[in-house]
Amino acid sequence: MSVVVPIVGSVDGIGDVRWRTDVELTNDQPGEATVALTLPTAPGQPVIVTSIAPGDTIRFEDVIAQAFGMESALSPLIVQTLGRRSVSIRAVAYGVRGTDTFKLEPIDVSYGDTYFPLRALPGLSFNDDFRTNIGLSNLSERDAVFILALQRVAGRSLAITRITLPPSSMVQSSIQLLFPLITSGDGFRVVVECGEPSSGVYASVIANATNEATFISPVIVTELEQ
Repeated sequence: MSVVVPIVGSVDGIGDVRWRTDVELTNDQPGEATVALTLPTAPGQPVIVTSIAPGDTIRFEDVIAQAFGMESALSPLIVQTLGRRSVSIRAVAYGVRGTDTFKLEPIDVSYGDTYFPLRALPGLSFNDDFRTNIGLSNLSERDAVFILALQRVAGRSLAITRITLPPSSMVQSSIQLLFPLITSGDGFRVVVECGEPSSGVYASVIANATNEATFISPVIVTELEQ
């Protein structure tokens, strides 16, 4: 059973904030679980394998450093459990600056196939108070083409951009870099079209004053809504 956590990382951000991700794996099955964790877009695609006793939980604080021994990386996390059922997975992202740890933000984890050719990232803001990052990933063995449309009203695109990602790669970018002609605003959504089933999309909206992040999972939209 394979499950993808949309993003984990250990990277430096704006304002001397270090962004990290903690991951918990819980075996709620009657027998021991063998689990493999992979960073598919990190250099060398590192893999670790571990066993979890029945009822036990393994927690990786700053999973990039603790589990994989890497100083810095940004990648989806593939969690493969031997058998028909996955272990339970919990992931949280948060910023650290000095001795301060900012609010923990859960990262949505789906245990089934969530792919759809049209997906939207709602509730995006970029202004003096908030900034928004958008992440795209391609876990397939061929190029993936992403078409992104910035909208305030469904069906009315203010700007469109196109990105091609090579196999086993990802990009995370500020919304201003993706749509440089739109300088600021609230209540935006980005509709993402991609024909590759192994593609992933997400966004995070970060409060500039508090460095608290809100993770945005994609929602399915129909062609008529686009």
